[in-house]
Amino acid sequence: MASGQEDAAVPAPRSGDDDALLAAARAGDALAAHRLGRLCAQRGDRVAARQWWERAAAGGNVDSAYNLGIWHEKHGSLEEAAGWYERAAGTGDAEAAANLATLLLEQHGDVGAARPWFESAARAGSRGAARRLALICEDVGELGAAREWHCQAAVDGDLYSACDLGFLAYAAGEDEETAHWWEFAARGGHAESAHCMGLYLHACRDPEGAEAYYRLAARAEHPGAASRLGDIALAHADLLTARAWFERAGHAGRAVDQRMAGFVCVELNDCAAARRWFGRAAAGGDAEAAFNFGLLLIAEFGDLAGGQHWFRQAALSGHRRAAVELGRLLSEAEAGGRAEQDDPAEPPLPAWEPPEWNRCADLPQRAWDRAAEPELAARAELAAAATGRRGAAGLDAAALTEILATWDLVTRPLRGRLDVIDWLADRTRLHPGAVEHLASVRASLVRPGSAPWPTRAEVHHVLTTARTLRQRLGLR
Repeated sequence: MASGQEDAAVPAPRSGDDDALLAAARAGDALAAHRLGRLCAQRGDRVAARQWWERAAAGGNVDSAYNLGIWHEKHGSLEEAAGWYERAAGTGDAEAAANLATLLLEQHGDVGAARPWFESAARAGSRGAARRLALICEDVGELGAAREWHCQAAVDGDLYSACDLGFLAYAAGEDEETAHWWEFAARGGHAESAHCMGLYLHACRDPEGAEAYYRLAARAEHPGAASRLGDIALAHADLLTARAWFERAGHAGRAVDQRMAGFVCVELNDCAAARRWFGRAAAGGDAEAAFNFGLLLIAEFGDLAGGQHWFRQAALSGHRRAAVELGRLLSEAEAGGRAEQDDPAEPPLPAWEPPEWNRCADLPQRAWDRAAEPELAARAELAAAATGRRGAAGLDAAALTEILATWDLVTRPLRGRLDVIDWLADRTRLHPGAVEHLASVRASLVRPGSAPWPTRAEVHHVLTTARTLRQRLGLR
């Protein structure tokens, strides 16, 4: 834009102090044009900012090309934004390369086109690009490259990548690397890493070290850590402290901790609080809480109808003891109804047509209410967290805990036997392959890196085997 007419078409800043800058820009100074564009942007004149940056970019100013990419991403078209970012990125600008890659990935879903630009930005020192590149490598199974890029990002201060490195090392069975990265991130203030480090130390039978990390995570309001601290306080019979931790975790919406808060409140004779916590957990679908809510309503508040309702909800979820209680109550109501029908002034009670609750009572108990060893519960939570990273549908920690605790329960008397699988199969009339599958899934959970994580289908299948084992061995 060399002519005076073209210069006049480009608005000048609304200040008399910038005459020298304006003159330099009109004379072809790209840096002056860039600064004028920035002044216009600061004063809210987007159109003038764009025009001065276009002039500066034409003169070779990379910062203006980058700013035009941002301008078009916000106010123009993504195609033009990509063009300006690519122009700046081609000169080695890391931020432009990262923005271009992000635009290609998130707006167009083009991983192949985005990856080289992330690599360019990461090699130029972009921490964010290194992390995004690591995640791309994870998605395509290039775990070695993923760990290298995560490491670059983590060393540069990205605590999420440090946490991911801990998970990758844990899944590979690399204990020293696991502890190094989770400790690194935890000390930097990453609550999830502190929680995972606590679980890892618990799994390694270091409860004192685990508690220190749980407290570190709980200070950052991590509900899982609060739950663990509640368990620890409960193990020491410190009911008041346990209640405080379980309520803290329960306020975050964790049904299991709402239920535990209810149990502790019952022990403390605070039935009103127990009613609130059991009610919240039951409304959230927790069958064990629903059963205990029904017991509480009947025993402490005389609410027979409410008790029946929650027994029904628990029984429909497969809770055997709830089915027993509901069957008993319905039988009593039916008998009472027949007796009262002798009085013509009393209307007959409504006929019940629910499922046959007494037959439901013969089903194996689905709810697992035994306390698992802390190291087994920790292994289960770690496996659930490892498979549930980045929004994935992770494995259910409660199901994994039940699998591990069942194996521990049924094999404890058989320690030292070489034919455990054959003995269990013979005693329970289960196929040896089913018992062996249970043993292999258990091994993958307690010895990470020895085998891939089980799938959700495998967990469901093995959980059925575990429940059948308990039932046929007479263990509830």
